[in-house]
Amino acid sequence: MVKESAVLKSATAAEAKLIGTTFRVDGAPTGDAPELEGEVKRIAIRTHEHYGDVWERLDFPTSWDVQVQTMAGHDAPVLGHAEIQDRLRSPIATAPLRELAQGKRSAVITFDDLTRPTPISAVAPVVVAELLAAGIPSDRIVFLAACGTHRNLEQDEVVRKLGFEQLQELTWINHNPWDNLAEVGTTSTGNVVRINRTFAASDLRITLSGVKIHGFAGYGGGAKSIVPGIAGFDTVNYNHTVLMKKLRASPRPAREVIRVYHNDVRADMEEAARLAKVDFSVQIVYNGERQVSAIFAGDIVEAFRSASRFAVRHYHTDAVATPDVVVCNSYPQATQAKTNAWTDSVREGGTAVLIIQHPQGISAMHYWGEHMQGQEGRSHLDVLGAAKTSLPGGRRLIVFSQYTDKRLRARFPDGTFFTRNWFEVIEQIKSRHEGTIRVAVYPYAAIQHTQSRLDGPDEAPAP
Repeated sequence: MVKESAVLKSATAAEAKLIGTTFRVDGAPTGDAPELEGEVKRIAIRTHEHYGDVWERLDFPTSWDVQVQTMAGHDAPVLGHAEIQDRLRSPIATAPLRELAQGKRSAVITFDDLTRPTPISAVAPVVVAELLAAGIPSDRIVFLAACGTHRNLEQDEVVRKLGFEQLQELTWINHNPWDNLAEVGTTSTGNVVRINRTFAASDLRITLSGVKIHGFAGYGGGAKSIVPGIAGFDTVNYNHTVLMKKLRASPRPAREVIRVYHNDVRADMEEAARLAKVDFSVQIVYNGERQVSAIFAGDIVEAFRSASRFAVRHYHTDAVATPDVVVCNSYPQATQAKTNAWTDSVREGGTAVLIIQHPQGISAMHYWGEHMQGQEGRSHLDVLGAAKTSLPGGRRLIVFSQYTDKRLRARFPDGTFFTRNWFEVIEQIKSRHEGTIRVAVYPYAAIQHTQSRLDGPDEAPAP
């Protein structure tokens, strides 16, 4: 007997393959994994963002109390081409894109890399159509990969972001944080802003980005497309060190507050975006399947703030209090998977399961992170030799991934159990817990959050 979850409507759990039986890093099938005996509960989750966004299946014993926690915007309708077009033609705090493009001879459009879930391919054609209609020739429209201090993209990755058809008519380039930069001014905090020279030289400057929770910028998107997106390394480093230290030293707001207005790091990014003279910005909010749920277009600061006010409700997820087991699917940002508020929410002595189903594993390079390691006088040999701590409170971490290697495994706490087999996950849980096991499943944990409100422009900077 099979009991299925009804919370993920685009595919039934029966249609999804048992997790771990679909892909291998070389693309070959892995064969059938062992299945649970007796009655099971089946839940379908998305994995492999940008690599098919496939459905995979989690099976649990029916005796377990399994709660699937979806976000408030889970059932939000997906915007089609015409609706995205309407948003571009009714922008926030600026003129419509086609009007801005009139008389211009060139345009540069930034887009984020594969570490971000943003479904750029659904929005970029609509943006380009507006530019072409205004008279900008296609050979003067350039897509700029706003990689910041991440590694650059290769062609197959850009196809996954922009779509194959888009690249038949339009060109793209990577940003280089060390060379070919233009200085555009200095922020009030003293950050000398150098940005990509091609972007600075363009007649029309456009950014495309996604809005999701971010550790120190409040939400991603908006001015983050400029710093760190297309900024010079020194500009990024100033923002991420000098201002980050100030942010971390300031009084912390309540956990449920997301800082967008009173955030020195974000404010510096927004000043930099003003200095870069961004003409038009598109912020994309998405659902649990990485589809466009909302568009906020226009001024890079005001449109972002409107998007944030929407996102704080859209991504809100009710948490299960101190469950025995937490299952966190790192989709749709698996390449930056790590323990987080969801994995930390498990009770003392409980078990956290982190799912990392992505062919790239965890991103192999972050140049700013490497720089900070070097500033501390450490080589990678020091990192490998450093003592690793276990999770506190007798908790245990299980990492499920078909794509683990020694480099990825070295990132997690001592005592972490790694497996490529969902059956082994269940067996490990059974070895630690008895009776009716309370399980909380967060099906797209990378974009879900519990915070309930933004800070406001008129409230005190910190409580």
